[in-house]
Amino acid sequence: MYENPALPKKRESIFISSHYGGFTVKIFQMLILGRSKQNMDTKSLGIIDEKTRAEKAVELLNGEIGDYERLKPITFNNYLDLVESRPADMLRNVFQVFHDMMQANVDVSQDSILDDIDEFNLIDYDCTRLFVEGSESPYFADRLFANRLMKHMESLRHGTQQNRIYIFHGPHGCGKSTFLNNLLKKFEEYANTEAGMRYEVVWRLDIEQLGGHGRAETVTAIERLVELIEKKPGGKVDDEVSEQCIATGFNTAHIEIPCISHDNPILIIPKSHRRRVLDKLIKNDEFKWRLFTEKQYDWVFNAECCTICESIYQSLLERLGEPAKVFDMLHARPYYFNRRLGSGISVFNPGDRPVQQNVITNQMVQNRINNLFRDSNLIHYIYSRFAKTNNGIYALMDIKSHNVERMVELHNIISEAVHKVEDIEESVNSLFLALMNPEDKKNIKDFPSFSDRIQYINIPYVLDVNTEVMIYHNIFGRHIDDNFLPMVMENFARIIISSRLKSKSESLLEWIKNAAKYRRYCDENLMLLKMEIYSGNLPEWVDNDDRKALTSKMWRKILAESETEGNHGFSGRDSIRIFDQFYSRFAREDRLINMPALCSFFRNIVTEMPKMIPDGFLESLLRMYDFNVLQQVKESLYYYNEDQISKDIKNYISAVNFEIDSSARCIFTNEVIHVTNEFLESIENRLFADSITMAKRQEMRNDVLKEYTTNSLTREIMIEEKDISQTKLFESLHERYVYNLKKRVLEPFLGNENFGRAIKDFDTTDFKTYDKRIKSDVEFLINNMVTKFGYTQQGAKEVCIYVIDSNLAGKFK
Repeated sequence: MYENPALPKKRESIFISSHYGGFTVKIFQMLILGRSKQNMDTKSLGIIDEKTRAEKAVELLNGEIGDYERLKPITFNNYLDLVESRPADMLRNVFQVFHDMMQANVDVSQDSILDDIDEFNLIDYDCTRLFVEGSESPYFADRLFANRLMKHMESLRHGTQQNRIYIFHGPHGCGKSTFLNNLLKKFEEYANTEAGMRYEVVWRLDIEQLGGHGRAETVTAIERLVELIEKKPGGKVDDEVSEQCIATGFNTAHIEIPCISHDNPILIIPKSHRRRVLDKLIKNDEFKWRLFTEKQYDWVFNAECCTICESIYQSLLERLGEPAKVFDMLHARPYYFNRRLGSGISVFNPGDRPVQQNVITNQMVQNRINNLFRDSNLIHYIYSRFAKTNNGIYALMDIKSHNVERMVELHNIISEAVHKVEDIEESVNSLFLALMNPEDKKNIKDFPSFSDRIQYINIPYVLDVNTEVMIYHNIFGRHIDDNFLPMVMENFARIIISSRLKSKSESLLEWIKNAAKYRRYCDENLMLLKMEIYSGNLPEWVDNDDRKALTSKMWRKILAESETEGNHGFSGRDSIRIFDQFYSRFAREDRLINMPALCSFFRNIVTEMPKMIPDGFLESLLRMYDFNVLQQVKESLYYYNEDQISKDIKNYISAVNFEIDSSARCIFTNEVIHVTNEFLESIENRLFADSITMAKRQEMRNDVLKEYTTNSLTREIMIEEKDISQTKLFESLHERYVYNLKKRVLEPFLGNENFGRAIKDFDTTDFKTYDKRIKSDVEFLINNMVTKFGYTQQGAKEVCIYVIDSNLAGKFK
């Protein structure tokens, strides 16, 4: 028991009650003994006269916290002013707000994969602000899932959304719970901001105007409490005193009754009058046209308010006789979302037991309504728990255990959008979301009529290499990059993802007739190619013939396969565990993690877990890495003679316009050209593959001539006024020319043992002993590897030694 010798004993029993535990004891004493008007001896309570740090902190909070101002009710007239000025924001249901939240938090890149089939592209959605920023457990959405999700969200604001439940299903460890928690958190934050705010009905009934007998003067709850306590023997606080004090409220001149279904205030206007009211209120613009014509706004004109609001409206109209007086008592306040309190968002886990009482009433409020309207049968203050999330989100975490019962209960609600509460029909227009593991589909198989009400959205394991790497960065930190050679961590992700894909792709094999020609860059089942496409890339090594064969129909087939992949293989948790093992074993200060270490590690994994990684995939991945790193070294060794390359290409473009054995002046270089097969072949040997037939050469010449006459000259040069070097034809030939020169760039160095030793001795004192030309070549190579491909000096040395020691130039000759 709290004792204070400075206080009269007869008052002590007042402070034992826990009914008003939100007040501190000392402040409570000050309010009661001083009646809020008399000064109190602060020293007797141990309070220092000068401001304490705590008081200064409270003053700071008092000046900075303004949420209560934002949440204050406004009159119906003020709400209509908001509708007039911001109709698109004020006239939104939960589906439209959810869609707006997604659009506001997802960034879109305008870059496309293939110009000729843009409509079938995987859009580059950046979901960082939606799932990562501000989250304790980030969720990383790959490009496939982001496109799938945004497609469903775009359709969310159209049509009859309320007659459907959205089930996100996927295998264990794919991140479903993290995804939904982050999604709901972002929605809660957005819905409580100015951009996402909606208003709900709150009635402020004037007791005096309605002829009630309540006290018209303002009285504080504390004063009323003291008054009631003094009338009780011994000053005892009991339930009767507490109820009377709460019933009194802070201002007994009014009774405030919020809409338990969170209805938009516009729904209080009778349906037959809404169209004319909004027509008069909203100016003629694009939104008004959408409001009156689009399906997504049908609810504005056809939805009905809850039964309690309808009863209050009808009773007030009958009592007051004038609609204007009724609407004077109608107010609007922001619809505040709070998942923890179940306000607007309710999330149920399988282990959460259903409550015993599904029908809720408030006898205190009901008594006050009965006293005010003098009719106990006029207004029934009764509702279900679904009302708390009406116009909000109702979510189930996994359809199992008690959530199966909840899912069954949703059957009629989703079908009819109506829930029976005793004799009353309660409208339920919520966004229903659920998570489901594949094996839990059997829990709803007994409801075939439910199937057309379910929209499944697949959440597979990550199938995008870049997203998988982002997960490693999030778990282990970005500093882990410092321990890897470039491309090695990405290849770790490719091995993990290979276990999640089908080993054979019918669509890819239908598209690429001869997969063996890409053996240097890809596996025989083209899984590496599929990973690139799933990441939004079409590799440069795909030749022109196959690019032309990639029609929109074929593109759709390839992407459709992603719907059936990612449901097996290494889970997200497996991937993190395996990466931790790999990194712990091979990360060292004196040596970077390379491809041989990666392949060695996973060969042991294959032994422990057979059939997880497709046969031959590791060998194909290593071959692709070897080829790419060889090209990097060649690129870094290559000295450009840009003037000569440009001159050769311009002369070649000009020469194909003339007959063999003729002479002509090139209009681009002003040189006189003797057009012979030998002249053309000397340039073609740098432009095209070695040892091509004469027929193939002639075909290529005709292609160059056709492109020049139909596009480069007539459109790009004559109309767009481009220089020949800016045309697509020149750029394409330039790329071919440089590529073929690089193929031979290593040849002068392969037989030179000093060159290999100089690389090993780079950045040491022994490096000074080498020939000036060798030192210059090695420095040029290392510096280019660092600046062009992101290597450290140590990493550049290690990979160059790897290329030479493994004889990669001979391997890919």
